[in-house]
Amino acid sequence: MADNPEISKLSTKEAQVEISRLQDELIDDGIAYYEKDAPLVEDHVYDAKYARLVALEAAFPQFVTPDSPTQNVGGAQTKSGLAKVQHPVPMLSLGDVFSLEELQEWEDRTVKALGSQPSYNLELKIDGLAVSLKYEEGQLVQASTRGNGSIGEDVTANVWTINDVPKTLNEPLTIEVRGEIYMPKASFASLNEERENQGQEPFANPRNAAAGSLRQLDAKETKKRKLSAFIYYTAEADRLGVTKQSEVLRRFAELGLPTNTDNRVIGKMAEIADYIAEYTEKRDSLPYGIDGVVVKVDEIDSEIDLGNTVKVPRWSIAYKFPPEEEQTVVRDIEWTVGRTGAVTPTAVMDPVLLAGTTVQRASLHNPDYLEMKDVRVGDTVTLHKAGDIIPEIGQVILDKRAATAEKYPIPTTCPSCGADLVHVEGEVVLRCINPACPAQLQEGLTHFASRNAMNIDGLGPQIVSQLLEKKLVTDVASIYSLTVDQLLTLDKFKEKSANNLVQAIKNSKENSADRLLFGLGIRLVGAKAAKTMMAELNDLGTLAQANVEKIVAIDGIGQAIADSVVKYFDEPQSQALLAELANAGVNLAYKSDNGSVDENSFFYGKKIVLTGKLEKSSRSELANWLEAHGANVAGSVSKKTDLVIAGSDAGSKLQKAEDLGVTVWSEQDLINAQQDESN
Repeated sequence: MADNPEISKLSTKEAQVEISRLQDELIDDGIAYYEKDAPLVEDHVYDAKYARLVALEAAFPQFVTPDSPTQNVGGAQTKSGLAKVQHPVPMLSLGDVFSLEELQEWEDRTVKALGSQPSYNLELKIDGLAVSLKYEEGQLVQASTRGNGSIGEDVTANVWTINDVPKTLNEPLTIEVRGEIYMPKASFASLNEERENQGQEPFANPRNAAAGSLRQLDAKETKKRKLSAFIYYTAEADRLGVTKQSEVLRRFAELGLPTNTDNRVIGKMAEIADYIAEYTEKRDSLPYGIDGVVVKVDEIDSEIDLGNTVKVPRWSIAYKFPPEEEQTVVRDIEWTVGRTGAVTPTAVMDPVLLAGTTVQRASLHNPDYLEMKDVRVGDTVTLHKAGDIIPEIGQVILDKRAATAEKYPIPTTCPSCGADLVHVEGEVVLRCINPACPAQLQEGLTHFASRNAMNIDGLGPQIVSQLLEKKLVTDVASIYSLTVDQLLTLDKFKEKSANNLVQAIKNSKENSADRLLFGLGIRLVGAKAAKTMMAELNDLGTLAQANVEKIVAIDGIGQAIADSVVKYFDEPQSQALLAELANAGVNLAYKSDNGSVDENSFFYGKKIVLTGKLEKSSRSELANWLEAHGANVAGSVSKKTDLVIAGSDAGSKLQKAEDLGVTVWSEQDLINAQQDESN
């Protein structure tokens, strides 16, 4: 690219200035992408700047510096709180090409270096975070991120929570393997919805969501994110008894490692166009994100002969898909109110076809995001789908902006009820805190009746809307006063459907209190947190009277959740609502999901705490088994605890159990008891 006309016309001084500028910009972009998991620019913008820097440094090598992004892999190491891991064999990144012509140039160099035509293994380029897994005699002993290629971060505890990654291989091999941790599209969409409801910035794409999830200091938080994995490489192929990359993938599958089975071996580069076309078309329908195709020389001896540069392997290259992007015009910016009072701006645009669907709306998330993007009514904008899922505005085409376009004003009052909006400290969203806000009531009632909450079959958004319009309900407690006659006044309601809904409402009274707690829609309280608190305190009335210290002492419940719960129940209307629910006959007590259990089981009725690292089963698996046998699995040790099951590295809970004289079992003790139960 040294003969690029534009570059060839630059003076030495001009080239030095541009190289320095691009190095600084790319370093900043890299820190945001690799370390903060919050990219400043879209991938294709970064790729274009990087390609330009490579071309400039090739033409003016005297200005290449050791800290240039072209000389380093990934990001520098920051103080994340995770232990550092030295990679014995560097974890390199891949070189990128953006056209079939560039891909052919790469092959020409490869064939020339080898002196013969190799075969290639084609693999999908998974949009995730590179990871190294070390197994000793078949047991997973360490997992680490790529980091800067030489030093990564220890994420072993977090990887242990990923179901796809086997803790034990099917053969007792000692081997290091590498692959990609990724977030499935469904998990990404769910996570961003949850983050926005909690007033947090949404992740830009699944890759950053996966990276942020894997680098959590609390493994329990990682587990909530539902990550997955594909393993695709080892520098120790000889330990597998194979000679080709395609055979490596087959052996990985035999070992029980997760592999992507869409790879294909081709004999010449001309065959790659069909593969690229096939997966360009399939890309949107895949349950995970891909951003290109990886081409690898299939014969491992040839890989060794080709070797690596300081940053990339010469035997592999990544073909990056061009960004699927369209231009459209913003016609309006609407503000909507969610069930937690979050007031969110949404751009309404001229409809465009994007990644197989017609798109007309894109969230602008919060006022800070809106101001950063500086989107104005009438602007022409670029539109793409983040992670092939969520419509996202890329940038405003300033050349097409009308001279009369004005900054969009941030509202100060709720668009639903007119109450003053507040900006809660530490949050990025605006909130309406009026408990009688109609929009919040609509969303709140719908959530209360949803499957994971009170599961009132037949009480969906349209029915809720009619009930509110006819003033038949005013809060969740008033649902339990609905009669068949009242329901018959709704559109398209007949006697059978009215009777069915009344019965479904009646049935919901018997739900466990954790469902009720989740249904109340308290900010930050998800279904799992609700169950954890109810399993510990047993009664919703007890939780309503608890202070922050008592709630935060529950294992798995943090300060933010405890503060939110106490703040909610401190409100007089919340106390009144709880009393109304109790008067309506709604159950306020916790019920374990045991179903029919044997009351003669040793574990029946016992309060049991699990702590430490368990080797044979996951903690959730054991908790489910114990609850199925009548136990109450709690998060903290108290005088009421009957039994503590302690794995390795058990800490304060084990010490407290010993201080209180609580019986302590090892994991093997529990396994023996399980066997006795089954006999």
